[in-house]
Amino acid sequence: MEHTEEDTVPLHRPDAPGWSPFAPPGANHEQSAPPSANHEQSAPPSANYEYSVPPAANHEYSAPLEANERFHASSEVQEQHSAPEDVMNQPYSAVAESIRNPRHGDHVPSAPPPPATPMPGPASSYESPPAQYEVPRESRGGNGWPAAPGTAAPDHQVGAPPALPARVPVPVFPDHAGALERLGVTADDFSSRRVVPPRPPVAETGLRGALHRFSLGMVALPPGPRERSRQRAVDTVRRNFGGLRQITVVNPKGGAGKTVAVLMLAMTFGRHRGGYVLAWDNNETQGTLGMRAQQDFHVRTVRDLLRDLDHFRGPTGRIGDLSQYVRAQGGAMFDVLASDESATAGEMLTSQAFGELREAVSRFYKLIVVDTGNNVRAANWQSAIDATDQLVVTMSARNDSAETAARMLDHLEQTGRRDLVRGAVSVVSMPAHRKDVDLPAVQRHFAARTRAVLLAPYEKLLDSGEPIRYDSLSKASSAAWLRISSAVAEGL
Repeated sequence: MEHTEEDTVPLHRPDAPGWSPFAPPGANHEQSAPPSANHEQSAPPSANYEYSVPPAANHEYSAPLEANERFHASSEVQEQHSAPEDVMNQPYSAVAESIRNPRHGDHVPSAPPPPATPMPGPASSYESPPAQYEVPRESRGGNGWPAAPGTAAPDHQVGAPPALPARVPVPVFPDHAGALERLGVTADDFSSRRVVPPRPPVAETGLRGALHRFSLGMVALPPGPRERSRQRAVDTVRRNFGGLRQITVVNPKGGAGKTVAVLMLAMTFGRHRGGYVLAWDNNETQGTLGMRAQQDFHVRTVRDLLRDLDHFRGPTGRIGDLSQYVRAQGGAMFDVLASDESATAGEMLTSQAFGELREAVSRFYKLIVVDTGNNVRAANWQSAIDATDQLVVTMSARNDSAETAARMLDHLEQTGRRDLVRGAVSVVSMPAHRKDVDLPAVQRHFAARTRAVLLAPYEKLLDSGEPIRYDSLSKASSAAWLRISSAVAEGL
């Protein structure tokens, strides 16, 4: 490479840039650090020629005159580097502002200055170069200056200014005080604050519940397995069914427990759902649902409602007017629509009569539990099956009651109601004594044909034939019918 005279002229001559006649002795000589420091921190010549910075940037890295005197090298080192023929073999000076590049006609930055002893002053007096002249960290060399193309920056940068911490984006929420509103905010963002996370469950029954009560709430233990199972059953019974639903209880055999099952299901759903439940006796002639239910101030039946049905078809029908035909069950929170109790009553209910009655009562109730008669060929029996959402098959643990229920399922399957049978719930009422009861055989048969088989324990109050006093039921019966109601609710 050819060198011009201007490139090889030392900086101590009078016409060199930065020379001053008023400078102290030795200040006009080239200020170079010891050879080892210059060799370690000097950038390759190719890097100085290829990366040019505006002259203003070079002035920012030039130290004051007093600071240059502190790093003044010995006279022997200065004389050694003052010869013109040795200038190109040594690193560029750390004090000179720039050297003219004859090829490009611009200035290239000199080698970075060696680490200097900080001057007296505040510890935070360092100012970073302007942002428009800042070189990215990934393109800097080992000393903080631009590196040659194709060379990777080392992990540790010698002499580089401290890196500024990266700006971490702060999430902006529209409901926080002082935050900016984001675009597209709707009322849903504001109303979402109403959502409150549920509290952890606390035991209310058993020993854990007793400890919670006796400690005045200081000891809050989670519920045990039995209480958690009961709570899941209650949640299933309380869930929203999305419209009117009908449960139909069937078995052609008398004494199979249909009426008791209707009352117990209606009581369980009514207590846990808060009403809007109707128990309807759809017996074609004489039923016993009105006999087993609690009595009311009237004795009207389904035939009286059918006679005055025109009053409930129009917009004038009200739930208060319907209370003259149904019998409220008090704390059980459901109503009973009884059938005619006279054995010599008029004609049997037809399929059309059932449809009209169902349409009228469906305006006031969310759940209807239908008790059926013993004649599977009756028109109102068939109409009740066609409107069924969940079928419940009741039977006692005796063989005759179970066999009658099995033959009825055969009839339903033969008439195209196989899906209704597959989703049915079988309820087996246990007798007072289990002697000569083949319970496993009954369970295996109906488990293979229906969705679930559940047992109802013996209850003397339910077996007495008297009106059912719901508050007098044992805990075992209440828990068993809650499990049965939960299984029925799963099919709704």
